Amino acid sequence: MKLKTVNHAPINNPLQRFARYEFKYFLNKNLRDAIEKEVRYFMEYDGYTHRELHNSYIVRSLYFDNFISSNFNEKVDGIKKRSKYRIRTYSQNESTNVPIFLEKKGRVNERTYKVRTEIKAQHLNDFSKPEHYEIILKNYKDNELVLEFVFDSIRKKLKPKVLVDYIRRPYTNKYGLYFRLTFDSNISAVLSNNLFLGENSNYFQKCRAGYTILEVKFDRSIPPWFHRIIQNYNLHRLSISKFVMGMEQCGIAEDI
Repeated sequence: MKLKTVNHAPINNPLQRFARYEFKYFLNKNLRDAIEKEVRYFMEYDGYTHRELHNSYIVRSLYFDNFISSNFNEKVDGIKKRSKYRIRTYSQNESTNVPIFLEKKGRVNERTYKVRTEIKAQHLNDFSKPEHYEIILKNYKDNELVLEFVFDSIRKKLKPKVLVDYIRRPYTNKYGLYFRLTFDSNISAVLSNNLFLGENSNYFQKCRAGYTILEVKFDRSIPPWFHRIIQNYNLHRLSISKFVMGMEQCGIAEDI
């Protein structure tokens, strides 16, 4: 399925940092529809949704790991302090209007964090080739995240492994503290060392077809009205990772 490009605002600062709690739930279609109907009374779409995509946008991530799937195993083993790298964008096709980010996503105990920096499309291949690391260090001089990426990629022998796409419908709190919900559906994955595939886009495989991942993101607390939703629908938190789902679906690694 081809989706239209969504324009995201460019990043002004070299690095963006996020730290928050994240809870995740699996929803079938009926449960998703019921919960989303209630959510709309308290929340609004964030500023990046597009009506032509039914108030959603595409998310595409190219994940890195090594030949022994260290990042995969740290996640499935529940290691309390862990991190992984990905290159993320918001389009299925290369476009000068859509930014591309190098991101480091991690967890320390119960809290997640993300650091990201915008990179140029013409440098994408350099991030996939160790022999080009000297080039990207020159192009992103004094960029802390790029330096960490190069160091960790050499030390852990990281390479791009799997490309994951999904459709995200995001909601943000109308009032009060930071609280964000995202409904992520149509999750699919393909073996790849590139962010854009061209003619190979038809090789994507569906992950958990028919299900939606509800991600709950907050700084300090969950609003009382959402606690009632959790109780009324008997929701149970799960350790869910689209990276892990993609690796398993593509036969790269297995949770045993």
